[in-house]
Amino acid sequence: MTEHPNCKINLGLNIVSKRTDGYHNLESVFYPLPICDMLEIEKADNFSFEQDGIALDCAGSDNLCVKAYRLMQKDFPQIGPVAIRLTKNIPSGAGLGGGSSDAAFTIKMLNSLFQLGLQTEQLQGYAARIGADCAFFIENKAVFASQKGDVFQDIALDLSGYRLLLVKPDVGVSTAEAYKSIVPAPAPFDLRKLGSTPMEEWKQLVTNDFEKSIFEKLPVLREIKERMYQGGAVYAAMSGSGSTIYGFFAKNQDITELRTDFEKRFFTAEIEF
Repeated sequence: MTEHPNCKINLGLNIVSKRTDGYHNLESVFYPLPICDMLEIEKADNFSFEQDGIALDCAGSDNLCVKAYRLMQKDFPQIGPVAIRLTKNIPSGAGLGGGSSDAAFTIKMLNSLFQLGLQTEQLQGYAARIGADCAFFIENKAVFASQKGDVFQDIALDLSGYRLLLVKPDVGVSTAEAYKSIVPAPAPFDLRKLGSTPMEEWKQLVTNDFEKSIFEKLPVLREIKERMYQGGAVYAAMSGSGSTIYGFFAKNQDITELRTDFEKRFFTAEIEF
């Protein structure tokens, strides 16, 4: 069985309060993107995990696909040994949720492969135990996310008039480190209104609370965002806790020169909606 776990971006990200369990409550809009890893899972005589493509900085036993498999196997003894092969195309430490997506797709694939019969809410429950945003990738559609990033509300969002440019320099951001500089505060804008708010107004309304502290530590990210706006972006921001910067451009705008300039130095991808 082969699937293609995709990534996402955060449209706005506000850390609104500290929780008693040590986590934070947040508000964000999660939007899926068609940049994908490749995940293969087959029944086997013995368990194995292989990974190629973009290198990861963790041991295979720490990969979220493996953790998802072990989690499911505890509750479902009918899950036997499998061979997992993961080809990474989504950069790690990028704020794109690639690892979370891999884990969520592992859960969905095991559900199909071993005919577990789990429904959406049950799959989301297992995914949320791997990571706060993993559950998003079960249904994989635009949502307003709240609490730990695992409570979802459907949101209507039409991006068909735009193209998206993603740029990730060769730097990563530790989510734990990013949170250390955060002072929770109420969101300045209700992101549930994003779909009815013209994108031309987003620059003044839609913020990512991580940008201030992370841009101070990694000024290259601020430079990329500024270059996006200089190149005509309607809206640009950092995704998640970094280190990907994305920019929305009118679909009829020629951004070839800008994209080519970024491609010389950084991981770059362009998407048309």
